[in-house]
Amino acid sequence: MIEEQVFLCEACGSIMEFDAESQTLKCPHCGAYIEIEHHEERIVEHPLTLQERQKIKVKEKETKTIECQGCGAKLEVSQFDATAECPYCGSHYVLSSEQKDVLVPDGVVPFRVDETKLKELFQTWIKKRWFAPSELKRLYQRDKFLGVYVPYWTFDAKSNCSYTGRGGRFRTEHYKDSEGKEHTRTVTDWYYVSGRIEHFFDDVQIPATTRFKEGLFQGIQPFSFHELKSYSKEYLSGYLAENYSVDLESGHQEALNEMEGELRALAEQEILARYDCADSIHISPRFSKETYKYVLVPVYSTSYHYKNKQYTVVINGQSGRIKGEYPKSPVKIAIATIIAILAVIFGYMLISATSSTDSRAKEQQVMEMTNTVLEQMTGQVEIDNEHVVHESFLSLPVESGGEQEEAFTISVI
Repeated sequence: MIEEQVFLCEACGSIMEFDAESQTLKCPHCGAYIEIEHHEERIVEHPLTLQERQKIKVKEKETKTIECQGCGAKLEVSQFDATAECPYCGSHYVLSSEQKDVLVPDGVVPFRVDETKLKELFQTWIKKRWFAPSELKRLYQRDKFLGVYVPYWTFDAKSNCSYTGRGGRFRTEHYKDSEGKEHTRTVTDWYYVSGRIEHFFDDVQIPATTRFKEGLFQGIQPFSFHELKSYSKEYLSGYLAENYSVDLESGHQEALNEMEGELRALAEQEILARYDCADSIHISPRFSKETYKYVLVPVYSTSYHYKNKQYTVVINGQSGRIKGEYPKSPVKIAIATIIAILAVIFGYMLISATSSTDSRAKEQQVMEMTNTVLEQMTGQVEIDNEHVVHESFLSLPVESGGEQEEAFTISVI
């Protein structure tokens, strides 16, 4: 069971916390520290048998859990805490009744990013958000990232997979049309193929939480399990820890889906090693020696409100990768759009005046210039894995040989 415990400094009596920089339990007041022991043998790969799956729900948790009133997240905190701010939605959560069916983690990936580095990461990130309102930087001075250990399932499996499909080879064919003119075309000759793949999957990572928006959480993955430590309560001191909300069965099925997708890709690679293209691939995978682990990974999270709308920012507490939502300033978007349109018009006029290339080449040059301007202006503007910030359209006439041809459309995205 997860037992929350407060560690008191023997030197000054203050509460000690896990220090990401030194990877020790450290007193924030006097600097005294305690090394955290690592026991490799305690990181267990559990057999994924029916019996083991039934055993997973026999332990009863004896400590307190707090439940967020806003999003329902259940988290582990110090026994002295009664309320706190939810790292997922920013609401306050209150003490709930005891929870059952909670597992002891097999391991934990400790935080590596400390508060100083965290501040630097966010400042760098927000400076690149061209379309964020200027007030956002001042707003964040009053907010705080919360460190939370997020639950993960990891799965290992040995696979023996047969596959069938078609491999195609390209050849050039010469033919004459009805007027007797000679032409060439590419023809694909298809061949039925089959094969077998043996592959070992190691630590397929499946989040055991539903508290993050999919695009946000994918943006800060993956986590390196090479730094996985045996579970110790000391790592949780000063942080929150979430209970799993995706059960083992659901996590296992998601892992199988990922494995099958990778096996299909491996089958395609084998076919493409002998042919020019591949098609109609079917796989029949068999898995054996399946095992799983239940581990905790480090994430910094915060939610804030701006003009009655909620936004979330998350940071990988191990690697420092950051992903976040932020409000867009209509004024900045309008200015950027105008600049982009003017740049396209100027580029078109410059190309038309100095180049003798055909209309299609001119169109391509203008499009390339448009993309370059937008990339320099916006950088990586992201939200929920979407890169579309604004869309407008501009139609320009293309001149060729003194005659005006049909206009083409430029999409500014």
